[in-house]
Amino acid sequence: MRKSEVLAAEAVSCLNKALCHLKDIWEEIGIPEDQRLQRTNVVQNHIKSLLEMMIKEEESLRKRLVSSIQTCRTEMEKLCLELQLTEFEEENDISMLQQEKNIRTQVEALLKERTQRMQQLKVLLEQEQDLCDILCSMPYGIAPDSVPTLEQLESFDQHVANHNAEKSKRYAEFMDLKRQIILSMEELDHTPETSFEKDVVCEDEDSFCLSRDNITSLKLLVCQLEERKVENEVICETHREKIQRLWDRLQVPQEEREAFNEHMVTSRKRNLEALQAEFQRLEELKMLNICNVTDAIRSEIAVFWEKCFFSIDQRQDFAPYFSEIFTEELLSLHDAEIQRLKQHYEDHKELFDGVHQWEESWRLFLELEKKATDPTRFANRGGNLLKEEKQRSELHKSLPKLEKKLKAQIDAWESEQDHEFLVNGQKFLQYVEEQWELHRIEKEKEKQDRHIKKSKQTEVDMLYGTAVRTPTKRRLLGTTTPNKSRKFNATSSISSATSNSTSRSVYGGTLCRSPVPRPPLSVNKDSLLPFVLQCPAARTPGGGKPPNPRLQGCNKENEAQLKGSPLSARPVQGL
Repeated sequence: MRKSEVLAAEAVSCLNKALCHLKDIWEEIGIPEDQRLQRTNVVQNHIKSLLEMMIKEEESLRKRLVSSIQTCRTEMEKLCLELQLTEFEEENDISMLQQEKNIRTQVEALLKERTQRMQQLKVLLEQEQDLCDILCSMPYGIAPDSVPTLEQLESFDQHVANHNAEKSKRYAEFMDLKRQIILSMEELDHTPETSFEKDVVCEDEDSFCLSRDNITSLKLLVCQLEERKVENEVICETHREKIQRLWDRLQVPQEEREAFNEHMVTSRKRNLEALQAEFQRLEELKMLNICNVTDAIRSEIAVFWEKCFFSIDQRQDFAPYFSEIFTEELLSLHDAEIQRLKQHYEDHKELFDGVHQWEESWRLFLELEKKATDPTRFANRGGNLLKEEKQRSELHKSLPKLEKKLKAQIDAWESEQDHEFLVNGQKFLQYVEEQWELHRIEKEKEKQDRHIKKSKQTEVDMLYGTAVRTPTKRRLLGTTTPNKSRKFNATSSISSATSNSTSRSVYGGTLCRSPVPRPPLSVNKDSLLPFVLQCPAARTPGGGKPPNPRLQGCNKENEAQLKGSPLSARPVQGL
């Protein structure tokens, strides 16, 4: 039996006991039967009304539960639809009260979820609105009064995060551009004029709109200011060059120049104005000293004529150079000519420098060639001989390479200018060939002179004897080595034993009379030449020694040149 049934049975039993007890009281009191019946009806009606009232309350509770269940179910369906969630599955075989509790709990959870999503959406919408105002960008497009899904919230949150990153990036770029703009304006002494410039420089950074158009405008403003700076720099530099030239031409004192040094370095607006004023002052002063200025320009023109290798005809083409009537027009012509020459030199500076380099190398090469023919160079003990030989060898190798390079540059220059490249009125390559040819002819002449001198010396030696100079180390006057003394004594004894041979000391050497019979004194020198050529060469006391390797190399080289060989890579050494 259920506990509720037991309680109902106990209630019925209590009611019966109560009625029986009332009946006993009424009998004891002596209440008549009709009053007992009346009192019994009162008790019955009271109990009945009490039970009806209780039943009515319980019925009302049941109706409220049913209504609550229906309301919560409807609300739950609506929330699931808004939150795009699956509907709640109700349990079977449960009481109405438990069913109402379960549905109500689920509705409360859904309401909480809805509230959280709407609050998150509100925060994101506020952040997005601020970012859109700063970045001037379009909103994400999510409805503020509808409940977003979790995916929509996540995507919207990522969108806001991207906007925050873009804002930070643009803000850093804006601050860098603003710094550049302020520095450029300070250098240019420029004050903000337009409303945009004032917003950038004067307003607070946080209030500036960081739109793409504004960032682009900032970059354009920076470029414009940079262009103005470059333009100012070019103008100032041009004025400085002109002022420097006018200072030199007008011979302005150094103290006056130093007082103006401040404007010769920076290129701000006030510097430009000062440079323009100084240039105007010097121009007026130039007009007053036109004669001296023209002479100064002519000196510069002469320098550039030399640098550009102008011939006499080319120089005479500029007739104003030779005019003695100094006018403003003449000065203008000289100014235009010096500018043309400077531009011509700058346009072909590499070629002119190459020609200058060749001339310098050629001059050094000729000096080294001349030193190579100097017999005293072997007495040098400082290592200069080896250095000169090495330098001469390097020049002999580098000169043809340089000439080849210059030839290519000259060909390009002539093709571009459509006329020949002249050095002092002569084609440069022809000039180079002539220099090599003159050098070869001079070398041939030196060889012939040495050969003639040697032939004459041979004739003299054959007539009067051979002077043999024994190369010895330097020693004090009057000192001799034992070996040399013994050799000299031996030679003297041999010479004294022979009637046709004598010897005597000449400058530390030995003069030996040839054993060949002496020709008669009446015969002249020209008739003796066949006789000399038939005689064997006179031997000297040092004739048994091997020749010096360096001198032997020189002789071989001379022999090769006498046979008509072309100019070798090593210049001829002097004998």
